[in-house]
Amino acid sequence: MLSDDTRKKIKNITAGNVIEGSQNTCTAIRNYLCTRFPTSTTVKTDFEGKLLIKKEQADLLEAFSKKNNLCLTTLPIQGSFFARGGEATIYLDSDNRNVVKKNDAIYYATWLEFFNSLVLHNMIFPNTAYTFLGFILSDDILYAILRQPYNKSDAEVDIEDIKKHLEFNGFENHIRHDYRHTELGLLLEDMHDENVLVNTDTLFFIDTVFYTITPRHS
Repeated sequence: MLSDDTRKKIKNITAGNVIEGSQNTCTAIRNYLCTRFPTSTTVKTDFEGKLLIKKEQADLLEAFSKKNNLCLTTLPIQGSFFARGGEATIYLDSDNRNVVKKNDAIYYATWLEFFNSLVLHNMIFPNTAYTFLGFILSDDILYAILRQPYNKSDAEVDIEDIKKHLEFNGFENHIRHDYRHTELGLLLEDMHDENVLVNTDTLFFIDTVFYTITPRHS
């Protein structure tokens, strides 16, 4: 069950407010963007219309990364290529304990939506929390570089277990593998057995895509 503190922070994200208190880098960047741009509550609409906003945000993030020593020229790994997903290229670190993901935020209309999703993931699924390492600019495309604990399944994931876990935290299944939390104003997509692993009867949500929607109170 989500704690009261987590619920309060989620409500601030949906409302487009700054999250106060101690901050990791993901939250600091999210706060930096949300003071300059409104938080969208419309899902996957007007991607083309938001291209200029996303480019403006990318330019701001480039400047932010240079000012805060987050501008990378090479990937900070000693491992090798592992996999390529829909939005990220994934590398397995040499310690076999972490993966490094190179992500261009292609699933999101803006970079603010992307960082909102990262912060939400870290709040709701702390056992697979992302650590932000920096930005890389390649062929005029901005990439976020993230580290995440590496987990392997020791059994086949039961979709019903995913559903029960999410429902326990207030999410409702509404279309196939998509869930929404109407009170907090969240949409969580593609929660199937490729994005959720199981090990020693514990679920690990490794790839999540969160969107903010308009909260509805009963």
